[in-house]
Amino acid sequence: MSKLITVFGATGNQGGSVIASIQGNSKLSSEYKIRGVTRDPSKPKGQALAEKGVEVVKADLSDKESVKKAIEGSYAVFAVTNYWEYMSKDIEVTQGKNIADACKANGVSLLIWSSIPHAGRMTDGKLDNLPHFDAKAEVADYIREQKVPAVFLNAGCFMSNFTGALQKSEEGNSLTMNLHPDTKIPLFDAANDTGKFAAGILLNTSELLNKDVYAATGWYTPTDIVKAVEKFSGKKTTFNEVPDETFRSFLPEAIAHELMQTFMLVRDYAYYGPGGDKILAESLKHVAEKPTTLEEFVAKSGPY
Repeated sequence: MSKLITVFGATGNQGGSVIASIQGNSKLSSEYKIRGVTRDPSKPKGQALAEKGVEVVKADLSDKESVKKAIEGSYAVFAVTNYWEYMSKDIEVTQGKNIADACKANGVSLLIWSSIPHAGRMTDGKLDNLPHFDAKAEVADYIREQKVPAVFLNAGCFMSNFTGALQKSEEGNSLTMNLHPDTKIPLFDAANDTGKFAAGILLNTSELLNKDVYAATGWYTPTDIVKAVEKFSGKKTTFNEVPDETFRSFLPEAIAHELMQTFMLVRDYAYYGPGGDKILAESLKHVAEKPTTLEEFVAKSGPY
């Protein structure tokens, strides 16, 4: 009899990737049936999943009973929250705790929690305005406290954030950030590769249970990024390093401080913090499929 996995954010990048990877893996597709959770199953993306055999259900992450009902009967759950929807740490923590409580109440055997490290703790409070990091990490703490069986899937830096930040012109492209040209960045194609790491967790649960998995293809620098863009665009592409406050001045006020500190975390604390390179290397041993390289991502993401 097939086991049920419930995937939150089913029509988004991460949840959609998890569903695609399970359906594309012969072992997992025979072992699991999939329930996809979205706020509106009637929308085209929800209907498209239903046509692929996914049971699509409605739930509101802020409604505890609705989350509990969505998880009923599940063996496994993949869960992701979206800080940027409300830009509220309190809301994201509440939503994550609702998922954890529902998993515990329903006796779920595995929760794959899409997390990232706690920036405040990692930096001894020096970076104090990264709620989109700290909220997910505090939910991970809660999941551990509640003894919900879990694996913590810590996404790297999205490749799309860097290609999306390019300033483009007919003469050439430039990338301007508060990073050094040789800053090492753990890059990740979220829309394609979240599922590859989640599938690896499902296939290796006994080894990975209650551990952190770091999800990134590898470590790349801003120099690597602009070289890849130049290769596929045929246009001169340069990287410009600027001071933190200069970078902040380029950004929309509502998110400027937080994004400035995000790249300070990458530059000064290697994003994952001490030992991140070793954990990522170990995590890559368990990925179900080869993750997308920077050059592969750049090649498919133009024009530039």
